[in-house]
Amino acid sequence: MARRYWVETLGCPKNEVDSEKLVGTLLADGYSPATSPELADLVVVNTCAFVEAARQESIDTVLALSDVRRDGARLVVTGCLAERYGAELAAALPEADQVSGFGVPVTLGTRPATAGPAGPPAPPLPSFDLLNLPRPRSGSPWAYVKVAEGCDRACGFCAIPSFRGKQRSRSIDSILAEVDSLEVQEIVLVAQDLASYGRDIGRRGDIIPLVRAVSRRVARTRLLYLYPSELTDGLIDVMGETACPYFDLSLQHASRPHLRRMRRWGDSARFAERIATIRRRHPDAAFRSSFIVGYPGETEDDHDELLEFLETAQLDWAGFFPFSSEVGTYAATLPETDTVPPALMAERLVECGELQDAITAHKRSQLIGTTVEVLVDRPGQGRSHREAPEIDGVVQFSEEASRGLVGRFVAARVTACAGPDLEAEMVA
Repeated sequence: MARRYWVETLGCPKNEVDSEKLVGTLLADGYSPATSPELADLVVVNTCAFVEAARQESIDTVLALSDVRRDGARLVVTGCLAERYGAELAAALPEADQVSGFGVPVTLGTRPATAGPAGPPAPPLPSFDLLNLPRPRSGSPWAYVKVAEGCDRACGFCAIPSFRGKQRSRSIDSILAEVDSLEVQEIVLVAQDLASYGRDIGRRGDIIPLVRAVSRRVARTRLLYLYPSELTDGLIDVMGETACPYFDLSLQHASRPHLRRMRRWGDSARFAERIATIRRRHPDAAFRSSFIVGYPGETEDDHDELLEFLETAQLDWAGFFPFSSEVGTYAATLPETDTVPPALMAERLVECGELQDAITAHKRSQLIGTTVEVLVDRPGQGRSHREAPEIDGVVQFSEEASRGLVGRFVAARVTACAGPDLEAEMVA
């Protein structure tokens, strides 16, 4: 009987890609998927370590899966938490049979610790490159494709470069080969700093020919995680050619002095001007961003400017996250007097969330009565260009009417809103 695996993925879409690469390796090693973690011979948890809440969720998931796994099953912890904390995590989680960083196959052993003065370093285990591993064909009409690993920026709040390393771009040919193998209608390109794709190999601006090449292969090409200073006129134009004018801008805040404290580029005026330019060129464009609330030194004026910007920008979607101090980052070195009290941080999060919820509701209600092109993801549910998979709302319609249409584009007339979701009827 074939050995069975279960992979639990936490964190961002980039982790989803890593998990699919791991699945491809497990399938090649003779494993087959289990229908539940209780039935697996190998249980893998692909963890997130971006902020404290994500780390705690990762640990809780490991402990929960340890409780339900069957006798004799191996439990492996991999991903960002394993890479960042390594031996410390292995010591703290005796429930895990193995803690493997990015370069250690989960079917082998743990990455050995370096020996002390009494002996030579232990020989390293074979490593493999998750970024360029093959992956199985997608089980849905869309798929994430990671085009680069790591990041060369030094944002004050982010520890990712310390464990993901410097940016390392893949070749366009390898990316296109992966796109072809997935056989999907929508490709979602992701990276820690997507718009800077190619810069590390002396090919700045390669994101434009890459997007054009992918768009010749699939009906819809979506881009996630665009640093605002890299959003050139050329990139704006090519995104309008993809049938998916969806702009996911990594803004993080709006106040110029506060963004400088965060070691970030931009300000509310520049951001608003860029968004207005995009809307003039692509009136149907949709916008998403994320913002950190409570980063050290954030004043009431900074917070008020963020609220004013949200009102002005009228983004379709936005996420707000409390600041989390990360060891090894610039923010962790700032004086304690700059700390924003937790209660004040929570109050500001509520203010931002309530304002944006109202804006999103208004934007969605404006679509009632319009006809949108929807990719059917599953019976009864799909997405237009305005909804990124697993992140935004969806378009809901009759399950019966959409049977046999999964993976196809259909016209749907919006009839109502249900929170962030749209209700629609298919147009004959």
